[in-house]
Amino acid sequence: MSPTPQTSAADFQDRMLSLGLARVSEAAAIASARLIGRGDEKAADQAAVNAMREQLNMLDIAGVVVIGEGERDEAPMLFIGEEVGTGEGPAVDIALDPLEGTTLTAKDMPNALTVIAMGPRGSMLHAPDVYMDKLAIGPGFAPDTVSLEMSPGERIHALARAKGCAPEDIKACILERPRHEEMIAEVRETGAAIRLITDGDVAGVMHCAEPEITGIDIYMGSGGAPEGVLAAAALKCMGGQIFGRLLFRNEDEKARARKAGITDFNRIYSRDDMVTQDVIFAATGVTDGSLLAGIRREPGFLTSETLLMRSRTGSRRRMTYRHPVGRE
Repeated sequence: MSPTPQTSAADFQDRMLSLGLARVSEAAAIASARLIGRGDEKAADQAAVNAMREQLNMLDIAGVVVIGEGERDEAPMLFIGEEVGTGEGPAVDIALDPLEGTTLTAKDMPNALTVIAMGPRGSMLHAPDVYMDKLAIGPGFAPDTVSLEMSPGERIHALARAKGCAPEDIKACILERPRHEEMIAEVRETGAAIRLITDGDVAGVMHCAEPEITGIDIYMGSGGAPEGVLAAAALKCMGGQIFGRLLFRNEDEKARARKAGITDFNRIYSRDDMVTQDVIFAATGVTDGSLLAGIRREPGFLTSETLLMRSRTGSRRRMTYRHPVGRE
């Protein structure tokens, strides 16, 4: 596999591109809003995909989707390797989830988001569409505070020592899945609390970066590897640590990894391994959640809230956009 061409930090115009990225995220959220609570996950996802793709192609970038909706033969649009943008401007990597929480949207449940990150070409791990074992904590801790080698209970005790509190004062976020039943039981044995989520582990990881607001101190468990890269991009901007190790169920999944240039199947990736350069990140609320307000309807308008972040400066903007309905 030939080396991925690199884009210098100077050529990556993050300040100029950031508002355009916010528009991409907003458009996807607004497009999926009419399908909130309608019970059709595929239609909600497709609406978000269509809107995100249309907006991306308006940006003056030579973009390549490195984290997308799947391989070319699985996704008609925004597939891994798809080129987006006008072709003019900086060469960039794009990681996206047009609708993180399709089930949440279809059922009108909290914390559905549209999510997109952009960095210089060659800055993001080309994670195959496999599972990843993930562990994340917020900013302000030593690099070796917690690790994937620790058991779930050891992680809780280690984080409590670092925070100077009792394990009972720690709250973990874990995806509610049968595969996590033993992990959940072990965490509860420490006395720690758990917030179980049904979907949306990018948001779950992001919660760790603002524990004073969200109440979440640590995220752990397995989920999609592409979402792991998106979460790493968010923490690159917000601060915090995330560790990931790819999990393979069969030879076909290992072949996907080799195709993406991955040869060490046991490697543990840190945040800065998954996202090696400065990035910009945008997320827009679709349904109400603890991170962002969802799309709100009022006569003649749809109102959205977007979180826009730049890792280079550490800046975070929360933007409210009132989108007029029925006007050209």
